[in-house]
Amino acid sequence: TDARSYLLMGKVGLMNHRMPFTPSPEVAAALAEGRPIVALESTIISHGLPRPQNLEVAREVEDIVRDHGAVPATIAVLDGVVHIGLTDDQLKEIANRDDIAKASSRDLAIISATGKSAATTVAATAHLAALAGIRVFATGGLGGVHRDANETFDESADLTALSQLDITVVCAGVKSILDIAATLERLETLAIGVVGFKTNAFPGFYLTDSGYTIEHSVQNAAEI
Repeated sequence: TDARSYLLMGKVGLMNHRMPFTPSPEVAAALAEGRPIVALESTIISHGLPRPQNLEVAREVEDIVRDHGAVPATIAVLDGVVHIGLTDDQLKEIANRDDIAKASSRDLAIISATGKSAATTVAATAHLAALAGIRVFATGGLGGVHRDANETFDESADLTALSQLDITVVCAGVKSILDIAATLERLETLAIGVVGFKTNAFPGFYLTDSGYTIEHSVQNAAEI
């Protein structure tokens, strides 16, 4: 098989639409050989960190995944094509181009159809990773329910994505600027399993302890 695979995308009524995606050579080999792959988001590279630290951090995170025996798959859309795993030159594009949009799940079809480029949020990354058969995704802080959401209805699509996708997300909790209590309630309502790794404290990126506890805790990867 060649390096091009295909994703099924869209809501009911659009499920026959196929969006092509291109795995990096490293990811293509890992998919073919059944080796472990860890999905990584790209929004933190394009929008989350200043240059040139953004590229340095992106490379460092990929190296950490490799050092632990897995293959990193940083996900992004470049010129309308979904890339599952980026080459170093493509990482440079995401880090340095000024025309990189920020795409959540709902934006993917539009960005692809119009031939534009975008970094993917947690929701979009998880969506594409799951469609590519990748079942583990590592990131920093998740989105959630914002403060005053009872008036603004400001709630991240990350929660909806996690309630629907067959994927495990390893993260540092949700962002500390959010309404963490309300976010925990939404996680319960949406039946999203939450498990602490060697902790019962729910973290609030960057905080190791948000002040809220987690009911379930595990001690090793086998338990997860």
